[in-house]
Amino acid sequence: MSQEELQVKSPATPRNEDSFIQGVKDCIPTLLGYLSIGFAAGVLEKTAGLSILEIILLSAILYAGSAQFIAAGMIAAGSAATPIMITIFFVNLRHILLSAALSPYFRHLTPFKNMLVGSLLTDETFGVAINKVARRNQLNEKWMHGLNLTAYLNWIFANVAGAYFGQWISDPEKFGLDFALPAMFIGLLILAIVSRKKVKLDVIVAICAVVIAVGVAFVYPGNVGVIVATVVASTIGMVIEKWK
Repeated sequence: MSQEELQVKSPATPRNEDSFIQGVKDCIPTLLGYLSIGFAAGVLEKTAGLSILEIILLSAILYAGSAQFIAAGMIAAGSAATPIMITIFFVNLRHILLSAALSPYFRHLTPFKNMLVGSLLTDETFGVAINKVARRNQLNEKWMHGLNLTAYLNWIFANVAGAYFGQWISDPEKFGLDFALPAMFIGLLILAIVSRKKVKLDVIVAICAVVIAVGVAFVYPGNVGVIVATVVASTIGMVIEKWK
């Protein structure tokens, strides 16, 4: 049997960068964002009247930063359960798009294993994963579990810490906790731009997004401009890239 046949028939040795431990390591840069925002969420949830156990369950089952902020605010305002669930449902619809973007890299897995990967996917872990895709054009199940589980456990811990210690922190923004999450996404964006090596195109898309967001804000106040800018600017970037 030739050497080439032996290489084909022998199982591939998993690379260190695809291991569970490497997934844990790759999640570390995002932990500060999770800690700060999770801490702030815990403070808000405790202020809304939730117990420590309820906050643990909310963080473990819902596991969505923006949705938990909304839920805590609506609970504090005395909203009924149905409006809270409907609001959270629409806020979290974006996760369908995030999962769809990564699904081609896990087609070989069973539906159950795909569910395990997708159920713990967040905006932050998606950002790390898509950055890895830009560099290697592949993802490994074990690496993804390391990334997801590290973020998941850190988020629960941050929420509980915020609920417990929040009684001594009246103004989380005083410590810059409100900027930690945007700062983390800025870092992930820069890493993605550098790894893609298409700086000119990315700068054009960024400028288009800012111009559109500011322009729409004059007509429709609120976050509508951000949504419109995201859709239109990304479409412009795709058309330019395909045209080239």
